[in-house]
Amino acid sequence: MTTVSVDAGAGQGRKAPGRPRDARAAEAILDAVTALLGEGQSADALSIEAVAAKAGVGKATIYRRWPNKEALLIDAVARMKGPLPEPAGESVRDDLVMLVAGARSKRSEQYGRVTACLLPEMVKSPAMHAVYQAVIEPRRDVMRQVLRRGVQTGELRADLDIELTLLMISGPSIAQNMLDWNPAIPVEGYAEALVDAVLRGAAA
Repeated sequence: MTTVSVDAGAGQGRKAPGRPRDARAAEAILDAVTALLGEGQSADALSIEAVAAKAGVGKATIYRRWPNKEALLIDAVARMKGPLPEPAGESVRDDLVMLVAGARSKRSEQYGRVTACLLPEMVKSPAMHAVYQAVIEPRRDVMRQVLRRGVQTGELRADLDIELTLLMISGPSIAQNMLDWNPAIPVEGYAEALVDAVLRGAAA
């Protein structure tokens, strides 16, 4: 099996230092996807050829890791979003504030810009909507588990509609983070204010 170098000068006649070539190639490919999307390239127009050229690898290197463009997009957008958050599990309010505040990080700002570019395609393309759901569902489930724990511990109402509460928290966060829906709302204290507003109706 032929190994394709990430760049033309790497690995010729010597072992490249640092991470294994496979890992460096995968990172270069995912970085290329993120860069192309960040430059305004639509997901529909994004091609494996363009990604390969941007990453400095052959198409075969990409297809050895991802069976199709959708799988590649899922991994690229999920990687840009960062690792799943880990709630402390001591206070539902504190955990929700942490999750909402985490959505306003520098990493999430980049994610928001790329996702905003993908929104029109998510609306009209079932495949792109599936990509978005595959990326966001694990994060949605983290918040879902926090809410369920709150019901079990008595911090939240026993009859709480978990899915509706998820929407009430994540909807404003998406609108504010991705679209800057209301520039008058300050960043400082936003997570606490949003969570407290929801908990006024959700708390036991």
